[in-house]
Amino acid sequence: MASPTPGYSVLFLCMGNICRSPTAHGVFRHRVRAAGLDGVVRVDSAGTHNYHPGEPPDHRSQKHATRRGYDLSDLRARQMLQADFATHDLVLAMDWDNLAMAQELCPPQHAHKLRRLTEFCLRMDSPVVPDPYYGGASGFDDVLDLVEDACEGLLAHVQRELQGRKR
Repeated sequence: MASPTPGYSVLFLCMGNICRSPTAHGVFRHRVRAAGLDGVVRVDSAGTHNYHPGEPPDHRSQKHATRRGYDLSDLRARQMLQADFATHDLVLAMDWDNLAMAQELCPPQHAHKLRRLTEFCLRMDSPVVPDPYYGGASGFDDVLDLVEDACEGLLAHVQRELQGRKR
């Protein structure tokens, strides 16, 4: 199936789009740029709920991401739209609840695009990226550990997909 947008497009989903999904957005965007795919791979994030429209990522997410070299400051929260399923090649939920909410909104012809981000982990074994919002500082580092691992595997997957489209 041809990509709905030029190149390849990935959307990361969490509940409010202020912690986990913008962290994944920033980490994956960084990896895409480092791989020289900035003009080829589009990266976006959204929330299943409209709790924080237009707000920047949580200050703790930004602080922990900055410590590892990721800039999230330009990102702004938005709610996922049904149209996102047509414009993205992959829609990656952070946990089971957000996956279920996305499945409810997803048109049947795009259901194959929905997955969990942790399916792409190479070293870590976790079914979900846990929500750090109500926890302590270590939760934000745990999110980054999982997201970095998953984004490494995700980048390899996207590179294979792009290579397959050239054939």
